[in-house]
Amino acid sequence: MATLHQRKNHREAILKILYAGIEGNRAPDVSGAELRDDLAIPEQDLAAACTYLVGEGLVTVRWAHGDTPATVMLTHQGIRLMEAEEEDRG
Repeated sequence: MATLHQRKNHREAILKILYAGIEGNRAPDVSGAELRDDLAIPEQDLAAACTYLVGEGLVTVRWAHGDTPATVMLTHQGIRLMEAEEEDRG
């Protein structure tokens, strides 16, 4: 299982990938397998990160069999959080 620092990094990286997709006019959802491969994290850590982000209201997840999310998508609240962070960075 990932450390606290790793779990925070996983959640942040998921949000960044999803937000970058929106900025790039891609489909609003990303497959869990794509996230897992892009982030090179174990399936259970991806599932834990997605579960946490769902609980915070930042993403929605359509779950596949097992622990892999079929798709993950930012919610309106998730988009607003990422926009606020982008504004803070200048």
